[in-house]
Amino acid sequence: MSELPPVLWLQAFEAAARTLSFTAAGRELGVTQSAISQRIRLLEDRVGQPLFVRYPRSLALTPAGRAWLPSVQEAFTRLAEGTSEVFGPSPGAPVTLRATPAMQQTWLVPRLLSFQQVRPDVTLRLVSAIWSDDFGAEGADLEIRYGHGGWSDMTAECLGEERLLPVCSSAVAARLKSPADLAGETLLHAAGFAAGWPRWLVLAGVAGLEQRCRAMICDTHVTTLALASYDGGIALSHRRLLEASRDLVAPFDLDMATNEAFWLVRPASRQLREPAAALWDWLRQSN
Repeated sequence: MSELPPVLWLQAFEAAARTLSFTAAGRELGVTQSAISQRIRLLEDRVGQPLFVRYPRSLALTPAGRAWLPSVQEAFTRLAEGTSEVFGPSPGAPVTLRATPAMQQTWLVPRLLSFQQVRPDVTLRLVSAIWSDDFGAEGADLEIRYGHGGWSDMTAECLGEERLLPVCSSAVAARLKSPADLAGETLLHAAGFAAGWPRWLVLAGVAGLEQRCRAMICDTHVTTLALASYDGGIALSHRRLLEASRDLVAPFDLDMATNEAFWLVRPASRQLREPAAALWDWLRQSN
């Protein structure tokens, strides 16, 4: 077979093979049952083999049809993904923003609410990002990502310097007069932070104090903040997230710099739709 069959024939085959009905395939594609039947016969003539076994009241795939169907479906999936990757979602689709749960629940929430006041016509879809990156067909228009920056094929704008400091509930803070008072307390560690408790304790002049503390390690930062708000220990958090929190306080003002930061990120190869571009500018300017 020197040339690929027309896409309309392939669509008819995929729909009919999936539903095992020319009538159902016609309804799905907005054409008549006879149009589907004609396209399938033309396709069978092109490939040189029958693709369906036609019974009086039912339809079945031939071995060749069953073998070919996954390749046809994969081709349509890749075409949809590639179209979305290059051109983005359809113009009326929601603007999808990925962010860490901690960023969503603190810094991001008031900014999204104010954005919706200005742009009520834009539907937002907020999804959680913990470890993975995804700007594919089911992925995001924009992302707020934590790290060092420098991601290939991405346009990234730093949202500013980050500084880490201890945070806890006001009840726990009441018994912490100096960093030495952390002895015997529970230190909450978030996996993935390049800078952590040992470094802050050195900066506070109590190096090694973590050996005299209980510890709990969580795989997300938002879990450490939730535990801290329930008197469950002391977490390290970003100053910008503390400023947006209603439940946590800083028992000490000492903070430390980190070479990681929050970044506003989007695929460099894709031109943003107008609503997504408006959200990009809003988040960048409201930092």
